[in-house]
Amino acid sequence: MSASSENSHGVRVQVRGLKKSFGSVEVLHGIDLDIERGEVFVVMGPSGSGKTMLLKHIIGLEAPDAGEILLEGESIHAPGVMDKYRLAMVFQSSALLNSLSVGENVGLYLTEHQLKPPAEIKRVVAQKLELVGLEGLEERLPSELSGGMKKRVAIARALVIEPQLILYDEPTSELDPLIAVTIAEEILKLKRRIGVTSIVVTHDRDLAFGVADRMA
Repeated sequence: MSASSENSHGVRVQVRGLKKSFGSVEVLHGIDLDIERGEVFVVMGPSGSGKTMLLKHIIGLEAPDAGEILLEGESIHAPGVMDKYRLAMVFQSSALLNSLSVGENVGLYLTEHQLKPPAEIKRVVAQKLELVGLEGLEERLPSELSGGMKKRVAIARALVIEPQLILYDEPTSELDPLIAVTIAEEILKLKRRIGVTSIVVTHDRDLAFGVADRMA
């Protein structure tokens, strides 16, 4: 299957009146967003402004105090809705397991859930690494990679579930500006090749203006 046919469309996301507080500190202040299928939507803001918390709500890791999140018009908290859509998150730290090789990190979800036989997992891993420009690096350890390469491995790991929505948490944080450009290129390439919806939270203006279809 070619990369362009893996996932013909993304998923539409709507955020309505989203609020979240921790004690007396209000982190999310009644947020409303509309994110269209297949677009790159960027949320700009300084550190500590609630951007990561927004992503955690969209992917279902946090529950709001008020408001709702809709995927294709359905609340993510309605029974079965999150099982209908494929969502992935690329964490700010990349969140790779240092004891596993690059290939094992990328294929971990498929392996842990026994979703495919080992030979097929190996093929999928190779395909996703090639898609992010890291073909042939399956046996490397994370400690042998640059910061930018780790980010791309994290993106490859997100791709193994054929996501309709990818959430990027500060994807260029702590990267050299030249390396940050390559991450922006990867985000745009995935939009073109697989039509995935992307939500990027960042304080990096160059990244934001380089990849965004729209910004908030």
